[in-house]
Amino acid sequence: MMIHTEALTRSFTVGKETIEAVRGVDLDVAEGELVAFLGPNGAGKSTTLRMLTSLLPPTSGRARVAGLDVAENPAEVRRRIGYIGQKDGAGHSYRVWDELLMQGRFYGMSKADATASGESLLETLDLGSMKMRKVSSLSGGQKRRLDIALGLVHTPRLLFLDEPSTGMDPQNRANLWEHISRIRAERGTTIVLTTHYLDEADTMAERVVIIDHGRIIADDTADALKAKQAGDRLTVVVRPEQVGAARTALAAEGGDLDGGEPAERPGPDGIALSIRVEAASHAMPGVLDRLRIAGIDVVAASARQPTLDDVFLNLTGRSLREGEA
Repeated sequence: MMIHTEALTRSFTVGKETIEAVRGVDLDVAEGELVAFLGPNGAGKSTTLRMLTSLLPPTSGRARVAGLDVAENPAEVRRRIGYIGQKDGAGHSYRVWDELLMQGRFYGMSKADATASGESLLETLDLGSMKMRKVSSLSGGQKRRLDIALGLVHTPRLLFLDEPSTGMDPQNRANLWEHISRIRAERGTTIVLTTHYLDEADTMAERVVIIDHGRIIADDTADALKAKQAGDRLTVVVRPEQVGAARTALAAEGGDLDGGEPAERPGPDGIALSIRVEAASHAMPGVLDRLRIAGIDVVAASARQPTLDDVFLNLTGRSLREGEA
């Protein structure tokens, strides 16, 4: 395991009050995985990451990162990992190449090794033409790619990406992830990602770990979480006078998240009734056929697959964006 924690705990004392920020986190991340670590503000996500990156000692429990105990060998852990924070890591008044070369030297690399690694990353991240430019002259997307290079110049086996694409436009986000995916494929780097963009976690990560109130409340693939925690929704629109009969017919198909009764919502064309079903697009023909046999006229019908935001809403009672706000 690239990351292994046992009952990892961190508490803070504020005045006379003890705040348990992280409460017994057990987490395993295998070598080569890309894991999205998500949670609302105050959930314990940032505190957990600070402990894993050796920036904050745990109150109790254990954590092994890149093969080392974080509490016993914090400096060596930092040598073995890469960390890319939310803010630009390079000095704005320095040249791109100087920053990259110095970063490698700070990690104890020889000048030849730092040069070779830096040149390779500049090419991979499409920064070669910016080599001698000042960091202050780069665009936002170029600065983030430089941050990726700074985090990878010493060839770490484990990379922490803390909201790497926040503030980027969709084109720059896609471009950044293309570069990250290429580097991961070439180097086999293990990546732990935090992000506000749930579509990134959905499409890029093999696993999604959700933390709330200091505890891990979900740990699975995005597809499995959506199927188990949210489920597909099938919605039909019927005439107001047929709502009662339609509710009875739909209730036999399955219950919604509130426990057994189809959810009802008025609309311009009638009353929309929705239920939670497995594989809604495949279930729709049979449901429509049974409604027709029951004499119910369906004005419109739609199938909707859940999102990770639906998972958050179901697990925590709020969406991720509401929690962050």
